[in-house]
Amino acid sequence: MMVRVRLSRGGVRKKPYYHIVVIDKRDKRDGKCLERIGSYDPMLESEHRIKLDIERLEYWISKGAQLSNRVKLLQSYSMDPENINKRAAIKTKELEKNKARKAKKAKEAKAEEPAKEEPAKEEAKAEEPAKEEPAKEEAKAEE
Repeated sequence: MMVRVRLSRGGVRKKPYYHIVVIDKRDKRDGKCLERIGSYDPMLESEHRIKLDIERLEYWISKGAQLSNRVKLLQSYSMDPENINKRAAIKTKELEKNKARKAKKAKEAKAEEPAKEEPAKEEAKAEEPAKEEPAKEEAKAEE
């Protein structure tokens, strides 16, 4: 029997809550589990987000259970809670960089728009007198 430790979703729409379960690999995501060994609530603050029974997790790993990628990550967070804060800090830095890039691109786009419109107006003014001159020549030719 292939046993896997993974997340089983609960909660309501747009407010997820996950149970960390030991389950047969072939069963459905929310199917009948062998044992619930913890929970993960992504809506809470970082300290209270993960509840995991480490002893039971180690027991199931010794029996050959495989961890899903997310459970491996949650295990590392539960072992060292500072990892959560480090990752949150990295994400906030990335978001700030992205916002700065978007703001810079917006400023550059605004600076380019007036520069593009001004030469177009000058070209239009230059073309208008050129059209009038040939019309005068035609009038002289008719007389």
